[in-house]
Amino acid sequence: MRDLPGARERRVATGGIELCVVELGDAERPTIVLVHGYPDSKEVWTQVAARLAEEWHVVLYDVRGHGASTAPKPLRGGFTLEKLTDDFLAVADAVSPDRPVHVVGHDWGSVQSWEFATVSRTEGRIASFTSMSGPSLDHFGHWIKRRMNRPTPRRVGQLLGQGAKSWYVYMLHTPVLPELAWRGPLGKRWPAILERLEKVPPGDYPTSSLPNDAAHGAWLYRDNVRPRLRRPRNDAYAHVPVQLITPTGDVFLSERLYDELESWVPQLTRRALPAKHWVPRTRPDQLASWIGEFAAATESAGQTGTPVEVSPQGLHAERFAGQLVLVTGAAGGIGRATALAFAEAGARVVAVDRDAEGAERTAESARLAGAPEAWGEAVDVSDEQAMEKLAARVADEYGIVDVLVNNAGIGLSGPFLETTSEDWRNVLDVNLWGVIHGCRLFGRQMAERGQGGHIVNIASAAAFQPSRALPAYSTSKAAVLMLSECLRAEIAEKSIGVSAICPGIVNTGITSTARFVGTDDAEEQRLRKRAGKLYGARNYPPEKVAAAILRAVVRNQAVVPVTPESHAVRFLSRVGPGVLRGVARLKPPL
Repeated sequence: MRDLPGARERRVATGGIELCVVELGDAERPTIVLVHGYPDSKEVWTQVAARLAEEWHVVLYDVRGHGASTAPKPLRGGFTLEKLTDDFLAVADAVSPDRPVHVVGHDWGSVQSWEFATVSRTEGRIASFTSMSGPSLDHFGHWIKRRMNRPTPRRVGQLLGQGAKSWYVYMLHTPVLPELAWRGPLGKRWPAILERLEKVPPGDYPTSSLPNDAAHGAWLYRDNVRPRLRRPRNDAYAHVPVQLITPTGDVFLSERLYDELESWVPQLTRRALPAKHWVPRTRPDQLASWIGEFAAATESAGQTGTPVEVSPQGLHAERFAGQLVLVTGAAGGIGRATALAFAEAGARVVAVDRDAEGAERTAESARLAGAPEAWGEAVDVSDEQAMEKLAARVADEYGIVDVLVNNAGIGLSGPFLETTSEDWRNVLDVNLWGVIHGCRLFGRQMAERGQGGHIVNIASAAAFQPSRALPAYSTSKAAVLMLSECLRAEIAEKSIGVSAICPGIVNTGITSTARFVGTDDAEEQRLRKRAGKLYGARNYPPEKVAAAILRAVVRNQAVVPVTPESHAVRFLSRVGPGVLRGVARLKPPL
């Protein structure tokens, strides 16, 4: 395996066949066994394995009939879950005879690993199980029976929805045709299909053994699916802690399949990942982080006798725990509230602000709120060179950002004819160019990493509403909104989402620093106080905007009005723009 320096290969005999097993890392350390799915071979795990091998003893093996492992003869009846369990135990005994192993399964690797985690003969040989994109056939069978025995519109919809997603299962039960397809045109086109539809980057996967792997692997379905779905086990309870990682864009499996999983798994940790099915190839960084964290927590719990706890219990914890989030303008207001909201969800936080002390205070509060790590960075977002240095430093020291929140902004009010060129430059440098710098620098890093991400740009309700009092500010925010829409269209193919958040009147400190052009110092201070009282009387907290930001990332929303007045203004901008033009002529009540 050319992409895995230091890999050690061995053969393990079991049930009349030989399995190809590859080991990485220090064999004295706890072992993580990675089990591949269909129609894959062990190479699907190479990027995850390379990252885990820095701290763990990592084992990959080709499932019987796949890759460099031999196939049973005859094929029919040679791929039952019982025989796959025999193979796993043989591998575990060979690579870690004296201590249990941590099992990680993807797709059919997860399906068979559920068997490992729930049958009595593997007790004591497994320390933990991480499942992704593959349910227990027993749990699935009971899931189907519950919906058929007590049908409701929702349950019928769930059955029909999963039935449509499982079209390939029916095809694989067809005699001969799957083998002919895989050894013919489908096998040749499969790498291009994965690259186009799943955004799987090219590399050592899939291998030249794909046509045979896929043809043999059809018997995984034929030997197991119908028997288990018809007669699911009633004792399929997990005897180890389980981490469930659910790709939210999986086209083959519905998230609803796991709705009742807690009844089968006493110790369950849920994670959600905005990705498609082949996450071992598209999101190796995040998977390696979560797998390592879960295994480490299990090891620690085993030593102390305490239950496994690996993630905070806050809202969206299963989605953001361990991810890296950078927020600009984080010293106060919406930026600070957003940084703390992500921290409560278990994210690592970089708090950026030109106020160094304010950024560090937010980072300290983020750590107290639940962030495993948080850092404060002092940067003026309008300074392109400073932002370039920040992007390079963050990538080198903390990693590639998963979520970027371009929040930094300043207020400017006053008539257009009294707004100077310098005033325009100041507001556009921060409100627009600061967003451009962030999107360009951190967005490029996300795109080059090839594992998705999300960019949040804070616009404003002023982006929808013309105003004689806010020509420069409204222009800057309208530009941010359009920039967000354009960028969203461009980088969607990179699995990077972009959201424009458009708050209305929010009780933050922006009024205390806002400029009022065409006034002397005394008048400006009076107007700031009046504006502060108006925002205070409205008393819409920045924490609500932060909650909307997290929801927007989870749902990948394009444009998100926040506050009732923002929703109303956006509605009028669509159906009654003339009304907004009329309102724009009114003098503000300041």
